Amino acid sequence: MGFRKFDERFAVAGDDYLECLFSGGRWTEGPVYVPSGRYLLFSDIPNDRIMRWDETDGSVSVFRSPAGYTNGHTLDRQGRLVSCSHGERRVERTELDGSVTVLADRWEGKRFNSPNDVVVSSDGAVWFTDPPYGITSDYEGHRSEPEIDDCHVYRVDPASGAVERVADDFQRPNGLAFSPDESVLYIADTPGGHIRRFDVDGGKLTGGEVFAETPGGGFDGLRVDVEGRVWAAAADVYCFDPDGTHLATLPIPQPSVSNLVFGGPKRNRLFITATDSVYSIMLNTNGTWRL
Repeated sequence: MGFRKFDERFAVAGDDYLECLFSGGRWTEGPVYVPSGRYLLFSDIPNDRIMRWDETDGSVSVFRSPAGYTNGHTLDRQGRLVSCSHGERRVERTELDGSVTVLADRWEGKRFNSPNDVVVSSDGAVWFTDPPYGITSDYEGHRSEPEIDDCHVYRVDPASGAVERVADDFQRPNGLAFSPDESVLYIADTPGGHIRRFDVDGGKLTGGEVFAETPGGGFDGLRVDVEGRVWAAAADVYCFDPDGTHLATLPIPQPSVSNLVFGGPKRNRLFITATDSVYSIMLNTNGTWRL
């Protein structure tokens, strides 16, 4: 099973097949590749655990359990794991000694809904989305009443730690990813069925026009390659040109794709979390350093 190409500009397919690395989860999410150890971490949210797949031998083990019903993960420039905790309703960082630091758990004194996905920019700022999936039931967190009026996008200042709301007109913001030069931030709005494009300047967002409409399913996780192409998780994996053209689809043999990340020593292996499984495919392109 390989790519379905819709535009001649798409010439990055490597392998013609998917490899299944793991199955048997309940809802896999939040893949992040750790180059220092050549392993992939990913969340199995309803089972409240973070799993570890070892690239050197293909083994799978439990990295952390309980795990606070974590969802999205990324690495900062120091190689530390930054995670969105549904259960704790916060963004947290695992230090190199294994201790956990809370980066953000409130905005204007009110607890977040359930931080979902996160990216760290080159200046150290932490950007994250806050839909309510972890508080609407006990399946992916703890059923709770929201304290904030709606679902927004936030930025944690790298110097002061102050939390700023940077976008407030989403239904349920989800995946987010920077363009290679960080001048653009793409953010998925899952119920709206689209990805929006924001200009970034000094920690502020402007614009917000629709970049792409979903070919199927609601958009979830996003990643960008070194040529600026946007890779999006929805019913399958979709690849978009920087001008918004749908270039190709990678069919995935699961009901839904939750997220994806570039990894491997050359960042040319795409790891994909989908329903109860994790897949990978080798490509002729590379992801940006932002995992």
